[in-house]
Order: sequence, then C-alpha cells, then structure tokens
Amino acid sequence: MDLESLLAGCIENDRKAQEMLYQSIAPKMMTVCLRYADSQYEAEEILQVGFIKLFNGIRTFAGKGSFEGWVRRIFVNTAIEMCRKKTSVKSVDAVDGEEQVFLQSFDSDRVTIQELLDMIQELPAGYRLVFNMYSIEGFSHKEIADRLNISEGASKSQLSRARARLQEKMKIIEREVDGIKS
Repeated sequence: MDLESLLAGCIENDRKAQEMLYQSIAPKMMTVCLRYADSQYEAEEILQVGFIKLFNGIRTFAGKGSFEGWVRRIFVNTAIEMCRKKTSVKSVDAVDGEEQVFLQSFDSDRVTIQELLDMIQELPAGYRLVFNMYSIEGFSHKEIADRLNISEGASKSQLSRARARLQEKMKIIEREVDGIKS
C-alpha cells in the first residue's frame, strides 16, 4: 500500500491502515522517544501518546514536505511536553568559556550507537532534554528557552554540561577499549 492510500485509510479510521502505518514508523519513532525517556517504559508511553496525537491529527498533514518529518515533529513535541510535565529544567547561569566542553566527533570504532543512546539516557533530565533538542533536533537556544521557559544562558549551560558528561563517559569507554587491546 502506498503512502497516499495508507494516509487515506488512516483518515477514515481504518484499523488495518493504522496498523500498517504504525508498523512502518514505530521503530524509528521509538528511537526518538528513547532519547528523551528515562526508561524503556517511559519511551513506550511517549510512543503511545505520540501515535494517539498522530492519528487524531492526521487530517492536518497537508502533503507539503516530508511525511516522516511531520511525524517526527509530533513525536519530538510529545516527548518534550511529557518531559516538561515530569520535571522542570533548572535555570542555571551560563558557564564561562573555559568550562565549555564540547563532545568530539563520534568514533564508531570505540562506542556503539546503543552505548551512545545509553549514555544520553543516563544524563539528568534537564541536560538530556536540552541536548536532544539542540544537538539532535536542531532547535536554537532561543527556541529551547522559549519552549522550556528558561533563559538562553540556561539552555547553553545545560547543553555544555550534558556534552561534558558525555565526553567523560566516552573517555571511560575509550580507556576500557584501549585496555582490552593492550
């Protein structure tokens, strides 16, 4: 079934079309949900709420742009909303330039994608939320500040601290890998 037929079926509340759409996009959207969630259970909850929003609002997809991009935006926004309800991002002052530590390029020989995802999930909720919004979803600090009701400086600080923690964890893994090779 092509996308157009699938969408038409979903608009008509055809359960088979909804199931087919679910099966085709759930794995990718679960990855998005896992980046924001503290646990598998929480990610599944975000996924469920996201699909409810998707099916309730499928009529609003205008066909302009990528359907996957439109769907992704629903799930990212759902994850952000649920994270905001669960915890508030603490407002902290912007860090000094010397405290700015940036995550270096991802070395796939040393750290697997799953290990990186696990490291992101281990970040404190505020760090994880800002890191995902900025580094993965491409929000600006101003957009993050507006959505989370924090200052741009707090957004920058949360991102910096998230990156520093991830970099520390990557160094530990690199040392372990180097120890195994020796």
